[in-house]
Amino acid sequence: MRVVKKPEERRNEILDAVDELFSQKGFDGTTTTDILDKVGIARGTLYYYFKSKEDLMDALIERYSNQLLGGANRIAADKDIPIIERIVRVVLSLNLSGGSSEEIMDHIHKPQNALMHQKIQKMIINEVTPIMAEIIQEGVEQGVFHTPYPYECMEMLITYTNTIFDDNLVEMTNEERIRRMEAFIFNTERILGAESGSLMEVIQIFGNEE
Repeated sequence: MRVVKKPEERRNEILDAVDELFSQKGFDGTTTTDILDKVGIARGTLYYYFKSKEDLMDALIERYSNQLLGGANRIAADKDIPIIERIVRVVLSLNLSGGSSEEIMDHIHKPQNALMHQKIQKMIINEVTPIMAEIIQEGVEQGVFHTPYPYECMEMLITYTNTIFDDNLVEMTNEERIRRMEAFIFNTERILGAESGSLMEVIQIFGNEE
């Protein structure tokens, strides 16, 4: 008996399978037949939802992005977490991990996927900036930060991190990365009007994550 599933359920089932296959075999190593066998569907069903493997990758990126932004919003809204700690947690929550995330990042950074890379950068600037700006505004109200431009400050800072700390755009040694991170934190404290050294915890946490 053929099992009929709701479109959204079927779509997620396909994406779950593709996420697993990409993490195991890579984007280039995964064939359409692999996907069909994994999900147990006909080729026509797959193409009804996704026209190509590139479409599947786009959908996975969108799903990962939604998950990351959802997590970031939950952390940002938790008033029980101190301001600076909340900022650190939001930043760390935006790192892709698990599933086919490594394959996704490798795929995004390929020259032929420049447009996809641009989409991700645009999403980060447009969606993450207001999340962070709201925390900064709360910090201003608490006297942790002193700036009349919380949104604009975060827009500048996120744009910087979105380019300079992108391995595909700027090649750096580990020492150069550490120095840039120190300079970034140093200047961030001044842009936000924060107490000197108050954001240095960010460097320590990033260092422990590597």
